[in-house]
Amino acid sequence: MTMPTKIAVIGGAGAMGRITVRDLVEFSGKNDSIVIADYDFAKAQDFAATLNDPRVSAIRVDVRNHEEAAKNLVGCKVIINSVQYQLNLDVMQIALKAGANYVDLGGLFHMTRRQMELNDEFKAKGLLAIIGMGAAPGITNILSRMGADELDEVTEIHTRVAGRDLSKYSWTPALPVSYSLQTILEEFSYQPAVFTKGKFTFVEPMSGNKPHRFPNPVGVQRPMHTIHSEVATLPLSFAYKGVKEVTFKIAFDDEFVDRVRFLRDMGMASHEPVDIGGIKVSPIAVVNKVAMAQNAAKMTGKPKQHEIVRAIVKGWSAPVKTKASKKPAAKTVSAKKSKFTYILDCHTKGMPKWGVGTDINTGTPPAIAAMMIGRGEIPDSGVVAPENCIHPKSFVRELARRKMTVEITRKRGWDVPV
Repeated sequence: MTMPTKIAVIGGAGAMGRITVRDLVEFSGKNDSIVIADYDFAKAQDFAATLNDPRVSAIRVDVRNHEEAAKNLVGCKVIINSVQYQLNLDVMQIALKAGANYVDLGGLFHMTRRQMELNDEFKAKGLLAIIGMGAAPGITNILSRMGADELDEVTEIHTRVAGRDLSKYSWTPALPVSYSLQTILEEFSYQPAVFTKGKFTFVEPMSGNKPHRFPNPVGVQRPMHTIHSEVATLPLSFAYKGVKEVTFKIAFDDEFVDRVRFLRDMGMASHEPVDIGGIKVSPIAVVNKVAMAQNAAKMTGKPKQHEIVRAIVKGWSAPVKTKASKKPAAKTVSAKKSKFTYILDCHTKGMPKWGVGTDINTGTPPAIAAMMIGRGEIPDSGVVAPENCIHPKSFVRELARRKMTVEITRKRGWDVPV
C-alpha cells in the first residue's frame, strides 16, 4: 500500500507551476497533499481557492531564506522547483535541509553542471534530485534513452523542438511568451554548448538554423542552436555506448525570433544594472517583468496547437535474429552490426479542458516524476538526469493519460537529416 505523499510546488502560482499543480490535482492520490508554495502568498491562495480541493494548500516561501523555507516544507516527500532556473541551487539546498526529494525543469547547461556537483550531498541523505524534467530537457532526454536502448552502440543524439499554432485570436500581446522571457533572452544570447567529436564546445547563439522536416501539421521548421541542459547530461549518460555527437535545437515563429533578437541586440538581455533616476535595475529584469505582465491572448474558437519534441538517435545494432528455416532444429543466423537511426517524436496538442495549450508538455513531466517518486517507482538517490532514472515505458503511458503520444520510427542507415 502506497503511503500518502505530500508534494510542494515552489513557484506553484506561476505560469508553469500552475500546470504542474493542476496535473497533481488531476492525477495524484486521494490521500496525497499538494502545497502551492510561492513568494506571492496572495496569488498562491487565490489559485488554491479556484481548485476547490481539500488536498491543496498555499504557503509563502522565499527561496533566498533557506532555513525558513525548509522549515515550512518539512514533511514534503518531493519539492518541485518551478521558479527561475538561476535559483535552482537555492531550492536544492532547501530540499536537502527539509529532507525532501527534488525535481526541476532544467538549468541551461552551466547551471545543470553546477547542480550535478551536489550529487554526494543528496546521496548522503538518501534523497533524489531529478534535474531537467520538463519537455526540453525532460521528454527529450527520455526519448533519447528509448532510442539508445534499441542500439548496441550510439554515435549521435540530436534533440529538436518545434510547433505550430493555427488557432485564431481576436487579440494577441506584442510579444507572446509562455515561459520566462528572461530565460528566452538568455537562450538567444549565451553560446550554446554542443558535444562534437567526443568533446564539449560552444557555437554562436541562434546558429545552425537549417530547414528540418517534422510531421504534419508542424511541417518544415528552422530549429536553431540555443543553450540547453540536454547537452550537459546526454554525453555523460551514454558515454558507455560511445556517443560522440550531441546537439539541441529549437524552432520559434519567425516574427517572435525577430522581436526577441531586436530586444537582445538593443541590450535588453543584459544583467548589468543601469542607473535610472538613482535606482539601479538590470535591463533583462525590466523587460521580463513587463513581458510577463502582458494580458493573455484571446482565442476565438477551438485551439489548434501542435508541438513536437523529437530525439534522433543514430548508432549500430545487430539486426533482429531470424530463423534459417521453420524446422524445429533450425539454428539462428547471426549478422554483423548495421547502422540504424531511431526517430522518436512526442506529439502534444494541449489540454483544452484545463485551459492549457502545448505548454502541458513542460508543466506535467515534473508532476509525473514526483508521483513516481511518491509511489516508490524510482529507487535512485543523488543528482540524476531523467534518462538515468525514469522508466521510459511507464513515462510514455503517463504522457498518454495527458493526451500526449509518442511515435517511434526506425530507419536503416544514418542519412536522416538532423
